[in-house]
Amino acid sequence: MPGIDECLLEAMRLPGARGAALVDWTSGLALGAVGEFPGGDHEAAAAEAAEVARLTAEQRAFAPDGYDRRDSQDGQGSGGGVADPPVEDLIISNRDSYHVLRFVPTSFDSSVFLHVWLARPDGNLALARIRLGEMAGRLVLG
Repeated sequence: MPGIDECLLEAMRLPGARGAALVDWTSGLALGAVGEFPGGDHEAAAAEAAEVARLTAEQRAFAPDGYDRRDSQDGQGSGGGVADPPVEDLIISNRDSYHVLRFVPTSFDSSVFLHVWLARPDGNLALARIRLGEMAGRLVLG
């Protein structure tokens, strides 16, 4: 089971990967980062991505039908002791790149996500979503 560093290095093997980070969306802090980031500052990029993730995750309109935030927060929801985030992932595209934010289920709370920055000409969104989902499931935190 990979830890943070191994997971981020695996993310950098995705086609078109320019940078990858594991971010706490509550605090906006990068728990780990590799590669380059928009503006050249991984901490600023983490804080800005965390703001988008937090705004999305807190909206009931984006939660699945029947999702109860209280069940997820106490770890007794359908995840069998694992807190499931209300959103699986976010994809943000611009003229030259994609940003994929994959929320990571954890045993303590659901406040972390993987952020991968992909160059648009080389990036493959479908592959990135699949691989990030696999990585998030195997990631060992703590």
